[in-house]
Amino acid sequence: MTNLFQKYHKEIIPAMKEKFGYKNSLMVPRLEKIVVNVGVGRLSQQSNFEEKILPEIIKDLSIITGQKPASAKAKKSIAGFKIRAGQTVGLKTTLRSKRMYDFLERLNSVAFPRVKDFRGINLKNVDNNGNLTVGFKEHVIFPEINVEASKIDFGLEISIVSNAKKREEAIELYRQLGLPLKKS
Repeated sequence: MTNLFQKYHKEIIPAMKEKFGYKNSLMVPRLEKIVVNVGVGRLSQQSNFEEKILPEIIKDLSIITGQKPASAKAKKSIAGFKIRAGQTVGLKTTLRSKRMYDFLERLNSVAFPRVKDFRGINLKNVDNNGNLTVGFKEHVIFPEINVEASKIDFGLEISIVSNAKKREEAIELYRQLGLPLKKS
């Protein structure tokens, strides 16, 4: 089985050149990065957050993405949300090159089929810049996570960033990459 990166170069670039009339292979849109975000807002209110919950979330996210996430700290205190300046409010991981394509392959072949009542990604999730954002309510859809061993349940957001000039080009790129987009 050829991986997604080889498929992009051998099949997707010629197909996109033919469909959109690109003169050069470098004009074809490509993926730049995949950003995986986890918000820990509600969980951070618990008493043992720093000692037990946060390391568990970091461990699970590291297993899913293959690299350690960076923590996002609150810039200022907000009393209404019970947030203090410097408190961890989220975790993010940016995947590029080989890890990005490997993650996208696992997302297509394993994670999406394990989502309950999944009928495809809505085209509204693709913005005008060609970026696709998908949210998951549970992180246990990834096979690397053992459901019995996982103590904390959290959701994550995956943003797939392309360098497409138009939304239609990005949608076609995502279809060619095998993402299960709904028919328009």
